[in-house]
Amino acid sequence: MTVLTLGPAGTFSHELAAALFGDDIELLPTIRAIIERVAGGSADGLVPIENSEAGGVGETLQGLMEFGVSITGEAYMPVRHHLAAREDPERLMVIYAHPQTHEQCSILLGSLGVEVVHTSSNAASAVAMQGDSRAGAVIPEMAATIYGLPIVLRDIQNNRENTTRFVQISATPREGARCTKCSLLVDPGTDRVGLLAEILGVFARRGINLTRIESRPSRRGIGRYVFFIDLEISEGWQEAKEELKRMTTVRELGCYARLEVPGI
Repeated sequence: MTVLTLGPAGTFSHELAAALFGDDIELLPTIRAIIERVAGGSADGLVPIENSEAGGVGETLQGLMEFGVSITGEAYMPVRHHLAAREDPERLMVIYAHPQTHEQCSILLGSLGVEVVHTSSNAASAVAMQGDSRAGAVIPEMAATIYGLPIVLRDIQNNRENTTRFVQISATPREGARCTKCSLLVDPGTDRVGLLAEILGVFARRGINLTRIESRPSRRGIGRYVFFIDLEISEGWQEAKEELKRMTTVRELGCYARLEVPGI
């Protein structure tokens, strides 16, 4: 089955999808477009969900809230950002960067004192700098190769351990017994003293490790949130899930295993 991921050509999503799935991939312009197509059942998708520096990817989390898709796998990609330019960095007039890329490279970009213009993707940054000799772009290696751009500064990310976590999504849950992690979307439907402690206690009492918890606005007004929870599958996790369902509204986003990424 074709796997949809974020384009244009040269994004980190494109690079990872190519490593995992070869040529059977299709590039779409937005994460929302990917999730909407996956919900229709015609393809799987590969989308970023969180970064070790910038946190959760809002467009992905919102798409998971709105569309009935399941997470069927996860993959981790080391993030290496490079500055491409045809001039010395000190002589640049503008640098193009995706907002999250800007955040992840804020120390170096701030030190240059050059205007940073945000783009829709890392690949779009590469396209934007073409034709302007005083422009630069913060892009991955793949984008520099595809668009023929020289790299003047390598590894400009704030943290050398910078990593993005991606999830594979499908219209149907994964089948099989080799899953190691599950994701839940928890909607308390109310706000009261001790609510979050009660939710976390369901897992703590059973010794279940939560690898991630993130709140998102429910869009029902200020102070009303839903929670994305990732947990490691271990003894008692099914009982914890059922107890949580008696307390809140729980949507199971899927159980899955880690995908091995060749060459990255």
